[in-house]
Amino acid sequence: MASINIIKDKCVGCRRCIAACPFGAIEVVDKKAVIGEKCTLCGSCTESCKFNAIIFERDEVENIDLSEYKGIWVFAEQRYGQLKNVSLELLGKARELAEVIKVKVTAVVLGHKIDSLGKELIAYGADEVLIIDEEWLNDFNDHIYGEIMVNLIEEYKPEIVLIGATSRGRSLAPHISSTVKTGLTADCTSLDMDLEKRLLVQTRPAFGGNLMAEIVCPYHRPQMATVRPKVFKPLKPDYMKQGKIIKVKKDPIEGFVKLIRNIDNEEGINLSDAEIIVSVGRGIGSEKNIRLAQELADALGGTLGSSRPLVDIGWMPYSRQVGQTGKTVAPKIYIACGISGAIQHLAGLADIETIIAINSDPDAPIFKIANYGIVGDVSEILPLVTEKIKGLNK
Repeated sequence: MASINIIKDKCVGCRRCIAACPFGAIEVVDKKAVIGEKCTLCGSCTESCKFNAIIFERDEVENIDLSEYKGIWVFAEQRYGQLKNVSLELLGKARELAEVIKVKVTAVVLGHKIDSLGKELIAYGADEVLIIDEEWLNDFNDHIYGEIMVNLIEEYKPEIVLIGATSRGRSLAPHISSTVKTGLTADCTSLDMDLEKRLLVQTRPAFGGNLMAEIVCPYHRPQMATVRPKVFKPLKPDYMKQGKIIKVKKDPIEGFVKLIRNIDNEEGINLSDAEIIVSVGRGIGSEKNIRLAQELADALGGTLGSSRPLVDIGWMPYSRQVGQTGKTVAPKIYIACGISGAIQHLAGLADIETIIAINSDPDAPIFKIANYGIVGDVSEILPLVTEKIKGLNK
């Protein structure tokens, strides 16, 4: 395993390595450099040291024949026979990428009583579908599902694997990538192909959302990425499209954990699929004022969302959070109530038809992207808007 070590006898505490480290992972203690937990093994400090006091031991790079890997895979997530929308969205993007490098798109679906999903996946863009339908796969288990995906990848050798950045996808993808020893880019907002180098260009927010990073995986396969729901749009289904459905048999795999109770989405909340969202931010003023936004959401037949600050202080549950560390949403109407519009929150807003902002600060960044803006106290404006909506519904 790669590591960085300081040779104490050679270190003079010159602090050059501190200036070179982009992550603030080095400090000088008793005139000797000390590398902390923030270290990402980037190696910048090694080049800066004039005294050869930093030893960087790199992992050995295993040379593989990249030409053996062909095709784009989409892990088609389903929950008890119902496909997740993100799987269809990824199939649409995979179809677009496949046209560039002239390969086929394969959907991989695991579960029980899922035979009917094959034709659906082909209609949404897959050229072929790998189905493993077993009773012991009825409940998701990241270890079991991960081991099966690893086995399939080692057998079929896809060059790209795309997985939805859902709660399940975020636990499954690292298991796969670490086992097959390849890279993984999480929460991508864009995917493109570098045709000349045949590389998947994976774009995602970095450094707290303050810049966008383009990431490639040139030496390992498959190239892996997770993508949040609503980032891409699914293709219009073509139920006349022909494709190949392959049923794969696997021997049972023992997992490390046992499912006791499924608490997934117990609140009945699915922000990613909501048509109308009324979101509250710090400008709502107090916890009791949240009910004003809830009343408006109820009047509109919408769902209540939240920015991260209200989740952090415990006023709203994480299941309601919109933003870079929450859900990505694409409703027809998004009403931001007391939300300033920080880039971390805007990262969770995808293709929204209409954004309405209510904020007491006329210079709030949210107004720059809003279709309509109201400057004023949220607690005073929300009851007026709700009353008007209820009047129209009579």
